Amino acid sequence: MVRVRFAPSPTGLPHVGNIRTALFNWLFARHHAGKVILRIEDTDRERFDPEALDAIMFGLRWLGLDWDEGPEVGGLFGPYFQSERLHIYHKFARELVEKGKAYYCNCSTERLDLVRNELREKGLPPMYDRHCRELGIDSDPTDPNTVVRLKVPLWGKTSLRDELRGEISFDNSTFDDIVLIKSDSFPTYHFAVVCDDHLMEISHIFRGVEWLPGAGKHVILFNAFGWEIPKMIHLPMILGPDRAKLSKRHGATAITEFVKAGIMPQAMLNFLTLLGWSPKDDTEIFDVEEIIKRFDLHGINTSPSVFDFEKLNWMNSEYIRKLTPSELTKRLKPYYIKWDWLKDDDEISEEYLNRVSKIMQERLRKFTDMKSLGRFFFMEPEEYDQKGVKKNFKPIVADRILEVAQRFENLEKWDEESIENTVREYAKQLGLGAGKIIHPIRLASSGLRMGPSLFEMLIILGKDRVVKRMRKAAAWIKDNIME
Repeated sequence: MVRVRFAPSPTGLPHVGNIRTALFNWLFARHHAGKVILRIEDTDRERFDPEALDAIMFGLRWLGLDWDEGPEVGGLFGPYFQSERLHIYHKFARELVEKGKAYYCNCSTERLDLVRNELREKGLPPMYDRHCRELGIDSDPTDPNTVVRLKVPLWGKTSLRDELRGEISFDNSTFDDIVLIKSDSFPTYHFAVVCDDHLMEISHIFRGVEWLPGAGKHVILFNAFGWEIPKMIHLPMILGPDRAKLSKRHGATAITEFVKAGIMPQAMLNFLTLLGWSPKDDTEIFDVEEIIKRFDLHGINTSPSVFDFEKLNWMNSEYIRKLTPSELTKRLKPYYIKWDWLKDDDEISEEYLNRVSKIMQERLRKFTDMKSLGRFFFMEPEEYDQKGVKKNFKPIVADRILEVAQRFENLEKWDEESIENTVREYAKQLGLGAGKIIHPIRLASSGLRMGPSLFEMLIILGKDRVVKRMRKAAAWIKDNIME
């Protein structure tokens, strides 16, 4: 059976690369009707960050990436925590020492620094000199005065097969004697990973290509125990638009930032799937069931993938368009509350919110776009677009806006036909193109020079609000625009 694991370290917010790794593990397991194990690798206690752990769990649940095994918590599977499994790592470390494949080392930090500095001065790699390798020091993995080190083979090569890249070999002379248990009695990453992958019967290991140099150490450890080595898949690196390694300078990289920006989980899942995997055709929009059905190792690339922020926004807009107006309203409401556009005692109806959603749906690439594009549906314009003012707010326009406002106020029916006829008849009366009236009305009503259909927008805003805003804009023109 296929058994995979996602094993994040809670030392920082989950990067899109980490989440992409989790996703590929999950898709592969679901495609093969296998099992997903979530394992939190929290053995680096100095860098452990509870907020990072919360963000990891949030990101997985947000994307809908579930798992199948773990300690039961309230009827649900919780993740495995390596910090709760120390007795297991201590047992295996003792076993290796007893077999003569590992040893206790009591070298001080000062001695280790001295040895490494001397090697650097000679132009050699700063490695441990194996001083304690044959001393037969008697200790225990829980002893704070010693560490446990693996006796790495001194000669020859260690090889592994990557399912994407083929055979890869490492010279054993380039490896240090790996520390297995630190002086704080916690295992190192390399040791805990190998022990857990064996005990959890992991069949396939998906991880970023940056972990490939350490894979040789894992193979040495698997061989030291005589354990079967899982199949390894090292995923391509993710680059920024400038083809440098993706980092914060390119923009948001933590999954939580994309959530805050208003990216839908379905869009992010779809986008990350195509970041290193190809369906072998031009299809770009998939639902998750289709992705699971088509996902396989043959579609995974070995070359780096470019994180295209514009493509993600486009893809997100496609998913936004699939929502019903009421679904979009539900997604937008938390932002409205955050921006103080909605309050508990507001009398804004659900019908009004749904009409706003419907008219704005085609214009949103992410939910937060609403803050700049749709504020006028909730607040009077506090200022007017500068380019729009320069083009459309001439002194003579103030009287025209006042005249249209009066005609609007006199309308018996506030519908699209009545509003449009009023505007076009007045423009014709002045011998002007309708745009000379339409653009100033839009700017006066919304503060923006572009937006959704003007007449539909005015209907939603309502007669009283539109008339009030137009008169306010006329007064602003008279006070601020000189002949």
